[in-house]
Amino acid sequence: MLLHLAAEFDLQRDVGPWLAERGWAAALDTSENSSALHVVNVERNGKIIYTWKGNQRETHIGLYDLQTKENEHLYMFERDLRIISCSVNSERTLLAVSFRQYTEEERVSRLLQSVSKYLTLLIEIHPINNVRVLKAVDSCVRVQFLYPVEGRNTSTESRLLLVSEDKYIEQFDICVAVEEHKVVIQNSGQLPRARVADDLIWAQWDMTEQRLFYIVPKESRCTLKCVQFYPDGSFNSILESHLDISVTDTRVKLVNFGYDDCQDQDVTSTSLNLRVFTSKAGGLCVCCSLASDIPDVIIYSIYFLHKGYSKTFTVSLERTASHQLKEVAFLNLDYYVAAYLPGQFLHLLNIQHPDLLCYSLFLTGEDARIDTLQNGSIQSPLMSTILDGCIGRIYAVSISDSALLEFLQKSKRDSERLAALHCALLCVRSTADLEMKIICWISENLSTCHSFDPIQEFIVASLYSRMCSETHNLDKLLPYTSLLDWIGVIPGAVCTTDIISLPVLEFQNSKGFWEKLNSNLESVKYAEPHLHYHSNVLRREWQNLSEEKEERRTTTYLRNIFENAKKVLSHLDTWDSEERLVPLFQEEDYQQQLLMGLMVAQLKDHLMRHLQYVGKKKIDQIVLDYVANLLNLVHRIMKEVWKRYRLHSCIFCFDERGSAAEFAVFHIMSRILEATNGMCMPLPPGFHTLHLGLGVRCLPLHTLLHYIDNGVLHLTETCVRKLLKDLDDTEKNEKLKFSIVTRLPEALGQKVRQFWNHPINANLIARKYVKLLLEKLGSRQCSRPISERRPVPVEFLPLNYLTNMLAEIENQGVHPYEKQDHVNVRFVEEAALKHTMMLLGLKYS
Repeated sequence: MLLHLAAEFDLQRDVGPWLAERGWAAALDTSENSSALHVVNVERNGKIIYTWKGNQRETHIGLYDLQTKENEHLYMFERDLRIISCSVNSERTLLAVSFRQYTEEERVSRLLQSVSKYLTLLIEIHPINNVRVLKAVDSCVRVQFLYPVEGRNTSTESRLLLVSEDKYIEQFDICVAVEEHKVVIQNSGQLPRARVADDLIWAQWDMTEQRLFYIVPKESRCTLKCVQFYPDGSFNSILESHLDISVTDTRVKLVNFGYDDCQDQDVTSTSLNLRVFTSKAGGLCVCCSLASDIPDVIIYSIYFLHKGYSKTFTVSLERTASHQLKEVAFLNLDYYVAAYLPGQFLHLLNIQHPDLLCYSLFLTGEDARIDTLQNGSIQSPLMSTILDGCIGRIYAVSISDSALLEFLQKSKRDSERLAALHCALLCVRSTADLEMKIICWISENLSTCHSFDPIQEFIVASLYSRMCSETHNLDKLLPYTSLLDWIGVIPGAVCTTDIISLPVLEFQNSKGFWEKLNSNLESVKYAEPHLHYHSNVLRREWQNLSEEKEERRTTTYLRNIFENAKKVLSHLDTWDSEERLVPLFQEEDYQQQLLMGLMVAQLKDHLMRHLQYVGKKKIDQIVLDYVANLLNLVHRIMKEVWKRYRLHSCIFCFDERGSAAEFAVFHIMSRILEATNGMCMPLPPGFHTLHLGLGVRCLPLHTLLHYIDNGVLHLTETCVRKLLKDLDDTEKNEKLKFSIVTRLPEALGQKVRQFWNHPINANLIARKYVKLLLEKLGSRQCSRPISERRPVPVEFLPLNYLTNMLAEIENQGVHPYEKQDHVNVRFVEEAALKHTMMLLGLKYS
């Protein structure tokens, strides 16, 4: 099961023993009345209000504190009442209760038509004292105390929201005083009140952030509004958003204003099943479902207000039974919202990145089962919390990393693999063990993922997860995926996307959620995808600088680039002081250090443009962390692969063929190279040396040369030097060495050819030397007759002429191999003679 539920509160477990101790065991007998003991409210500070029937059918109200794990008896009515709503203030001195006095049948039979059906009371409970009637009406009323900032000293004021099914909400201001050790209400007359909302058809209370969301119908559309309540007692309307939702049932639907037991959860074809969820990152979603006119079809919409579009999903159900079907339950999991239909499907929708469907999980069958939840009342009063009203349990909800990994391993579709991979890296708290198992899965499935590169996604998503928690708005500037789009579909659900108008915010100097939401809306206005860092410019600049001549590599610009690379490597060294298992970071790599430095420079420029309120020093640190983390992730992949295949830490000897394990590692390294090249990401210095060493050991010569010619394998000084020095000059090795040295870039060739003392190599060096001298000469003519420089031991006039001409060029100060003094005209002459004698089969002395 993908969702893991841990019961934080259970009526039978946490309240039952306490009731039994006090002689209220009858409340635990649910055979006659399932509502004898049930939860009626959950307050902001984690206190749970519940009600039960006593031995004489009297009605009791109790309180359970999640922090202290203690129960407290609040109040008792001597009659058998149906509690509709109940709330206690933060100081636990006042209790507001709304209940039904009589049913309509009871009123008629007792001739009580003049008696109101519902009563709302305000009770002094510290100690139990006066009772004040707030409402006596025939319409249902809900009550909810506002809670000030946690940790604030005891207040003499309390504020109470009263929500009527007559479509209005008002706030009562209540002043209290301490008289003779009693807390009493000061207001002698009517309590001061203020109208909060009118003409509403739906309302939801956000107890954590003290916000009221409500909907008012407007012509053919609905308008969502939000009122924010503040600790000083003030409130204001802060949000307005137009929703294209058609409502035919105008009866008021209330969410999180107390909880009825599951018997009273009637679902009609026209009832408005709607929830508003927020996320810590400033996401705002409206989840809505109306029963479809088509049998066995469920339709639900998610309005991503912070993104400016909505997605509507149509799901055809299987194995349906009309008596089993309930409305879709929407759950808030912060990074995801979940649409859950018991026995049918579980749909996890990514709030942060809803644009690509491949980052949302649609589960059916056994994967969608949540064992401990019943098919009745399922609500999400808090983020990552579920209340099952039927059995009176509150669960903390989390995504199970073990179940997610199991789902990833058995998935056959790329969309499911992508969604599970991103969920594991971005949502689940990543551990070293989970990361190791993901790398293991990647190494086994490199060839089975057809529409994405799992290595690219692992690196990009891991970097995004590690970095975005550091600075606000960084999530809008760093890439979170290697994919540009996704044209696939979700099996089992048909999706349509619609553009919607952005909500209007009205706030001043507001921090927290509203500031983040406003930032998200601004990003949408300025075309958010273009804000993410992209490597196109980096690739062009890297290619241009890589092709520059040696003498142009000493400019101030390049010096700064390489200084950036040194800072990254030195920053990385401070993280990992232990001896590395994989032989990386042990040499300099000009190309990779150039790419590192360029990435630092360009990412810094990108962040400076969009994070102007963040200081330069902080941005420098972010950029260094980002590039260092990138290199560390590649090293992490290599380390896990190295351990899995039990390879040694030493660089290989070339006189043995590679094992099957080495070939597997070589294949994985080739895919790492392909992945990083695709996104223009640097590799740890030494990667190409290690890759080439494995290639020499594992590949036949023609395949090895093919890989070199096509840029898969890169010739490095360390590896080529070791190859030339360690291998003897057998016919097979000569062929290998000759093939390698003829492919060396000129600068590298000058450095390493001297380590192969062989006529073939001497001939190559001589040819190169002559070619370079003649190219240096160009069209210049010798200014004086060529004279004998020294006696020539062999009378071979063409060679004599050539050596004399080369000597004249040398005398003019032209010397291509200045760092190799032994390569001169004399060296060319001897190489030519040796080669000629070898071709003639003669012995040279």
